[in-house]
Amino acid sequence: MSIAVRRVTKRFGDFVALDDVSVAVAGGSLTALLGPSGSGKSTLLRVIAGLEHPDEGDVLILGEKATGLPPQERGVGFVFQHYAAFSHMTVGQNVGFGLKIRKRPKQEIRARVEELLDLVQLHGLADRYPQQLSGGQRQRMALARALAVDPKVLLLDEPFGALDARVRKELRGWLRRLHDDVHVTTVLVTHDQEEAMDVADRIVLMNEGGIEQTGKPRDLYEHPATEFVMSFVGPVNRLDNGFVRPHDLAVQLEPDSAAREATVERIVHLGFEVRVEMALDGTKVSSQVTREEAERLELRPGQQVYVQASNARSFA
Repeated sequence: MSIAVRRVTKRFGDFVALDDVSVAVAGGSLTALLGPSGSGKSTLLRVIAGLEHPDEGDVLILGEKATGLPPQERGVGFVFQHYAAFSHMTVGQNVGFGLKIRKRPKQEIRARVEELLDLVQLHGLADRYPQQLSGGQRQRMALARALAVDPKVLLLDEPFGALDARVRKELRGWLRRLHDDVHVTTVLVTHDQEEAMDVADRIVLMNEGGIEQTGKPRDLYEHPATEFVMSFVGPVNRLDNGFVRPHDLAVQLEPDSAAREATVERIVHLGFEVRVEMALDGTKVSSQVTREEAERLELRPGQQVYVQASNARSFA
């Protein structure tokens, strides 16, 4: 394993940010730490980086104990949400800064910077300043700077959180392609479930300082271990004592013994699919149907319909 976190606990006063957390990250993988605000994901990343010291437990990087090492001796590249660029330096100088303080030869720095700017699609922008770049370009510059020193692991703390939705979606696709090219072990912190499922090989879902479930994105969606996982990863309806995904809630016009009556409240067209929002026994539920199905049913607000759930899940 490239990264092994073993029974780490971290407290801030009376608040327990991490409670006996253990995580293993495979070499060359892209792992997402996912969870709501306050779940401990950024604290865990900072413990791996050496920016926070655990009260208990250990961190190993490439099999070597790193718990007592300062950040600069751990071989990690760190990218924050807010770029942290040197505004008085050019893009090229920002990218090459880590190599310069390591006193690498100027020719080597120049070649490495040019290579990385090509890699992150910033070719020809070495002489610009960060304020002359777009938000997406600045974040690509930050990633190039982190990669310049050939880190053992790359740690990304909500790197796209400050960007608008369109740019964020473009960048996460770019990040996945970049990772497939460089194969550096990467840990990404995000609170965006779609982002985690789009780019990560594995997801570590955190809640209240602990780990709810670890697995491939599809495993967490299709085989949630807890009620929290079911409700956090993907949309879900709460029906009686169970949970049903919107695509598992069928809508029909005629009653039968297995269906329940509901009232259509709103119809939302989302391109290739339609979300039907309904009231069912005082509960708000939604169904995901195709455009063709919505047209066949001729759904409209106020209409009485009948819904039938499949693949309902309940948790002890």
